[in-house]
Amino acid sequence: MSKKWITTREEDYSSWYNEIVEKAGLAQNSEVRGCMVIKPYGFAIWENIKSTLDQMFKNTGHKNAYFPLFIPKSYLSKEADHVEWFAKECAVVTHHRLMNNPDGSWVVVDPTAKLEEELIVRPTSETVIWRTYKDWIQSHRDLPLLINQWANVVRREMRTRVFLRTAEFLWQEGHTAHATKEEAVMETRQMLEVYDDMMSRYLAIYWVKWHKTESERFAGAEDTLTIEAMMQDGKALQSCTSHFLGQNFAKAFEVSFKNKENQDELVWATSRGMSTRIMGALIMSHSDDKWLVLPPAVAPLHIAIVPITKTEEDLNTITEYLMPLFEVFEKSALTISSQFTDMATPISYRIDDDDQKSPGWKFAEYEMKGVPIRIAVGMRDKENGVVEITRRDTGEKNLIPIEEAGQYCVDLLDTIQEYLYESSKSRTKENTVYADARDEFTQAIESGKFVFAHWDGTEETEELIKQETKATIRCIPFELDEEEWICIKTGEVSTKRVLFAKAY
Repeated sequence: MSKKWITTREEDYSSWYNEIVEKAGLAQNSEVRGCMVIKPYGFAIWENIKSTLDQMFKNTGHKNAYFPLFIPKSYLSKEADHVEWFAKECAVVTHHRLMNNPDGSWVVVDPTAKLEEELIVRPTSETVIWRTYKDWIQSHRDLPLLINQWANVVRREMRTRVFLRTAEFLWQEGHTAHATKEEAVMETRQMLEVYDDMMSRYLAIYWVKWHKTESERFAGAEDTLTIEAMMQDGKALQSCTSHFLGQNFAKAFEVSFKNKENQDELVWATSRGMSTRIMGALIMSHSDDKWLVLPPAVAPLHIAIVPITKTEEDLNTITEYLMPLFEVFEKSALTISSQFTDMATPISYRIDDDDQKSPGWKFAEYEMKGVPIRIAVGMRDKENGVVEITRRDTGEKNLIPIEEAGQYCVDLLDTIQEYLYESSKSRTKENTVYADARDEFTQAIESGKFVFAHWDGTEETEELIKQETKATIRCIPFELDEEEWICIKTGEVSTKRVLFAKAY
């Protein structure tokens, strides 16, 4: 497979990303404007992410359910902040039937089939879920209610990019109800820790996690917690969020319960979400100028084996020679332990005996698709009692004795997983700086840095900085100590730094 057409990150980062998505067989733009088609290889990666995250949710007491795709318009009107946030992004169903055009040319909307009330195609599910919770919650014995939904959502987008921003995308959304504020706040934080676990242990992506500013909070939330990851171009990508909703939706939909004293109380709410946008984060965090690099924990194929043979007899000989490897792979697993789940995934391997493609073509194909380990073996390797093992992440090649090669590969998968995380972590830390002066701040932002700087706490200043530098406040730190200084824009007193960056 020729690589003459590869665009490097330095040449054009955006084109590099788009080419990986296309050439690695992850997804493509759909004929439906703004939508994407996720191809089998890309969907296999998403399924691995989904299955791991789903197990984490179940291990923390959450159950899956499914709610309607269509939401009555009146539901969105019940929570003012919520509807204002999503109003311009909503797709609206107004009729329920088509008919043949009287001139016979095409089908048209039947004007007599107008709905009594328009239906909104799900942009998020808080409203329809909280209307349902009104029926489900009556007593303190019904709480906490911990529900997760895997679904698709639709939000109108003017500028789309596959995975990063599309009109329709896949996600999970969690919605919980609690008897006390303390329980809801604890839930909000715990689910951020679940995402933290997923990002670091499985996706091998380093992050920063903290509060969103008031202007960046989710619509209807009293507090939004976020995980922000640095991509290789220095931009931030909001990877997942967890929201404390207070009692806003309980008030809007009159969801109350009888407490232990038989008194009525409104419930407390949270929500959270991670979407197929995380696929974009995965690509841009790890991939290189040879294209896709995948952490073993979510790779559909762990090990690609390429026999280099000329005859069917040679292929049979090499296959027999490799049996000790297959035996090790069959009884081994990629094991990752974390706070919320322990994963033991069977080693996925493939011996590529397709005689219609050259070994060089196969090497390029597996490299492009980010398969963590490639094994090449020919008749001379058999004579020498070795196989050639290549790491996708570093390109390092080693000749390993056949009797050691199986366990070597199993251990190497763990090494690659850890190496990718440490690389993400070191890149983020090396490109995160503190700025106290305006010029220093502007220069750091233009250089693609994460910048901790003082802000006076006003939305007006936040917006001015965004207009002047295209940088936004990604989050407000949990742990940074308060320190009195001056805002880098207005010179007004500030007591704490926030994190600024350009973002996707």
